[in-house]
Amino acid sequence: MVPRPVCVVVPADALRMTATHAWGEGLALTRELAQALGPLIQQRQAGLGEQALADLSYSNLWLFRRAHDYRYHAGDWPLISGHTYDGQRHALPLFDVNAAPQHVIHQVLEAFGCLYPLCARDAQGFDPALYRVSHQRDDDDYLYPAEQFRRYAGRKLQKKRNLMTQLQAQHVLSAEPYTVALQAQGLQVLDAWLHDKGKPLGAADDLPCREALALAPELGLEGFVYKADGQVAGFLLAEELQPGVCVVRFAKGLAAFKGIAQYMFHHFASAAPRPVVWLNFEQDMGLANFRRTKLSYQPAVLVAKWRISQLPQDP
Repeated sequence: MVPRPVCVVVPADALRMTATHAWGEGLALTRELAQALGPLIQQRQAGLGEQALADLSYSNLWLFRRAHDYRYHAGDWPLISGHTYDGQRHALPLFDVNAAPQHVIHQVLEAFGCLYPLCARDAQGFDPALYRVSHQRDDDDYLYPAEQFRRYAGRKLQKKRNLMTQLQAQHVLSAEPYTVALQAQGLQVLDAWLHDKGKPLGAADDLPCREALALAPELGLEGFVYKADGQVAGFLLAEELQPGVCVVRFAKGLAAFKGIAQYMFHHFASAAPRPVVWLNFEQDMGLANFRRTKLSYQPAVLVAKWRISQLPQDP
């Protein structure tokens, strides 16, 4: 069971808009807002199954609040504003966009530029004659049947299978369910991973990852720390988006243990604390090495995240 977040009291005025549709500057995302906003985000994912978007969890939004400058705007039509990886300002609606009056949608688009990210279910309610309905390939989530990682069967995954079996033949491997008592081991892996990649502090996703290691139970993250011959070799933290659907938030393995990534994915798919039918590896952000790696695991589906914006005005 995912641990419940710490119970906090959110001031009433923090959840009330000061004027109708006047979104203002909004509030910075804090851990204290999770109790109020988490259920609203879950409603946007309800019934999506494996099509659930990796972005849509309060834990994810909070962890990457700095990268996207996320702000919460309360009111009858609450939303979270931010900037996409390609720099476009956007609004993530915390309400049913297909039930909102058209003038509200227009006001949101005027204020924030576009609605994003929307699932296909929500995007299909927008008339392309009235709105620009688009998506960027760089934003698509990579979705895999978990069974692929349990077996690495077939010719296309043979290299993954070989890397894992070679690692298993060369080392005695073990896995321990992640708790904050293992935080120091996780940080040891993270620092060594940055060294392997030649990246300074803050140049990758290491700052959100440090927060995730410190607050995993509160954030609903579960996973394992992996060792080879008793030496810490990697860790994986994932979050359940929908029953049977888990998104891998962080997976760090040391270069000294070739095949550790393949083993971690295999082990989590096989031994996760809840049934796993689908694994979501999030987007590639248009980075060539991310795209190459994620495609090499043979995704079954690329889940589009739709953007809704106003059509260009005639001159």
